[in-house]
Formats: sequence, C-alpha cells, structure tokens
Amino acid sequence: MVTIKHRNAMIRLADQVYEPAEDSYLLADAALELVSDDMNVLEIGTGTGFVSAVLKANRNIRLVATEISPLAANCARSNGIDVIRTDMFTGLKARYQFDIVIFNPPYLPTAEDEKVPGWLNYAFDGGIDGRKDIKPFMKQVCDYLKPDGMILLLVSSLTGIKEVMQEMEQYGFSPQIVARAKCSFEELVVIEAKKLNNI
Repeated sequence: MVTIKHRNAMIRLADQVYEPAEDSYLLADAALELVSDDMNVLEIGTGTGFVSAVLKANRNIRLVATEISPLAANCARSNGIDVIRTDMFTGLKARYQFDIVIFNPPYLPTAEDEKVPGWLNYAFDGGIDGRKDIKPFMKQVCDYLKPDGMILLLVSSLTGIKEVMQEMEQYGFSPQIVARAKCSFEELVVIEAKKLNNI
C-alpha cells in the first residue's frame, strides 16, 4: 500500500480514492494555521482523510469527518479518522456545534459526457458550473457551526472564486482568501468565512 507523509502525518492511499494533490496540501496547510487545540472540527468529504490526518497529527482536537464513497471512507478510517459514511451533513445530528467546518468540494465544471465512472466521480464532478455541492453546503452549514465558528473552503478559479464568495455573503458570511496557489491551468484558493453576528 502506498503511503505519503506531510506535516507529521502518514497517510495511506487506496485505489479509486482521490489522491491528495495541490488542492489537498494547500487546504491542509491553511487549516493548520487556523485550527488550534481543543477545537471541534468537522471535515466534509474527507477522501483519504489527508487534511484531517494532518490536523490530528499536529493539534489536540475533537474531529469527525463525513464521506460519501465507501472506498474513501474505509481509506480514511485506515488513516485513523472518525468517519461517518454519508452525503455531506445528512448523517449528522442537527445543531451539533463545530468551531470550524472544512470542505474541499468537487469543483471541476463537469458535463454529462465528462463524468468519471464509479465512486471517484464524487471527488471531481462539480456540475456544470463547478458549484453543484457548494450551494447545498452553504445552505446547511450554519446548523452545525458555533455562533463564532468558521468555514474553510477550497475553491478553484474554474469554479468562479468571486461567485463563491458572493454566495457566502448571501448566507451571512464574511469571506476572505487566506491561501492561494497557481497551478498549470487554474488558481486554487482557500476561503475562510465567518458568520456575521447581525445576520
């Protein structure tokens, strides 16, 4: 079994599970800057568990993750992550309060004829505009955040960074870019968004 190491974490990889790439590393490093000891952390769509494993290796936190793919959920469990196999928030109790919710959504704009067979499609397919999963995430996330909690979201320029930030503002969040990286055909950014108290 192939393993990779990053920031004190050893992560096992698995077939048909998205292998951590530039987006994963950027999000993990940004999360490490913002997550402190004793936080309650939720990662949506954990995949291999890479981001969660990096956080657990460096912070004393309470962490739970969700994952829709049974293959990815098993992989994350093998990496020591407490995973609920569910679609986004569905398997969580409403009003469970987290300090931070982390999400690296499938963000590639994807037409029907571009879909990847099997469970791996869930890691890539962002729908026609790349924001298919961001919209329901924003609609539900407030039910799981503490009043002073925050979101950490990975977005690509292919997805429309400005559009995603406007969507966050519509749900009463104040977004700001806290990390960015240029890749060959896109720019990746990590957006931190805090809930505005008056909304």
